[in-house]
Amino acid sequence: MSWSLRSFAPLGAVTLAVGFFIGAALLVSAHDGSLSEQEICATTGSAGTSEAPFLAENDAAMAKMMSGMAVKPSGDVDADFVAMMVPHHQGAIDMAVAVLRYGRNAQIRRLAQEIIVTQQEEIAAMRLAVGQPLPASLPSPTQVPSAERIDSKSRPMNPIMEQ
Repeated sequence: MSWSLRSFAPLGAVTLAVGFFIGAALLVSAHDGSLSEQEICATTGSAGTSEAPFLAENDAAMAKMMSGMAVKPSGDVDADFVAMMVPHHQGAIDMAVAVLRYGRNAQIRRLAQEIIVTQQEEIAAMRLAVGQPLPASLPSPTQVPSAERIDSKSRPMNPIMEQ
């Protein structure tokens, strides 16, 4: 590097840093950060009616997750972390179940199935790590039918096998 470039490199770095700072300040001032939970989670306003059932289920999962993550600190960082992360992981499970009910892309459906399995494993690991008991075993969330998915013989239909 030539002498002239070496002498201007620190000035260039400072100028770049100041530019980033000013840009960030402008972005923050342009938006006051007051998005509500509904605005963060809501997706129903931008889609057609064919996607409405999925979006309604997804919005419900997001709202439940956000509400569950609002944990009052207990003084135990580890327990508080688990208390916030369990609803976060459950939200991912609930959203993946919605994709399995309404999605058609085979690759996305496989990813949703993997998300369900891994998030359940992580919930169990976190609970065990802080000495919490595991909940009773339940059927896989993909086995729990929605009200519309029960046939005339009242036998649950598996949304995974319907495709």
